[in-house]
Amino acid sequence: TEPERVASLIVADIAPVGYGHSQTPLIHAMRGLDLTGLGGRTEADARLAGTVEDPATRAFLLQSLDLRADPPRWRLNLDALEAQMDQIIGWPGTAGRYEGPALFLSGGASDYVRPEHRETIRALFPAARMAKIPGAGHWLHAEKPREFGAAVSAFLGAVSPVAPSSGG
Repeated sequence: TEPERVASLIVADIAPVGYGHSQTPLIHAMRGLDLTGLGGRTEADARLAGTVEDPATRAFLLQSLDLRADPPRWRLNLDALEAQMDQIIGWPGTAGRYEGPALFLSGGASDYVRPEHRETIRALFPAARMAKIPGAGHWLHAEKPREFGAAVSAFLGAVSPVAPSSGG
């Protein structure tokens, strides 16, 4: 709605479409994790494994666990996330368009950005470039942080103006 305020845009593994799934089961798993007497992240991971099978998903979720707090607690507002899940997974639509440089970066093992979404992406972001990180799922920044950082740096380096050197 205000494209002039955005110099460039990176979209990480999501398309401008509504999704039919929910992350509510993960919120329930986080709420259900017994945080009493946790000795560390490894123990939290072992406990969470009972409800969240995928190790990469558990690792991503556990980044939001504050083990230094007494007692340990989630940094996320789980109540707000659950209450707003329809908004989070939905797409309200927009009359705007962003014509500046945009990178839609997807996980090679993710199904969030599908071939049928490309037309919608191009309509809203006509200068969009699309790239995939092989072997990454939806949380590509957590699963492949080096590759994600390299892709972001390369994109920003290509679209950001280079400051003139001062000579010498």
